[in-house]
Amino acid sequence: MMLLDHLLEAVNARKNRALLVAEASLSESQFRAFRRLFLDEFGRNGLETELARIVAEDQKRKGAELGRPIHAGKEVPHD
Repeated sequence: MMLLDHLLEAVNARKNRALLVAEASLSESQFRAFRRLFLDEFGRNGLETELARIVAEDQKRKGAELGRPIHAGKEVPHD
């Protein structure tokens, strides 16, 4: 499992709990509106996409810092 998968799993568990609390606390129409807003902010079009971008940028930066390709855990010299 990759880092992004772990992050999304943790976020999703908390999203589900927050939605359960909201559902128990709000009227049906209020909950539908809240759920839509909540998932826009924390779902695929919000936080999940932002986390994916951050992880990808970090992996790209770490790869650039190494400067040379790595094969089987060892640096491969350039010719």
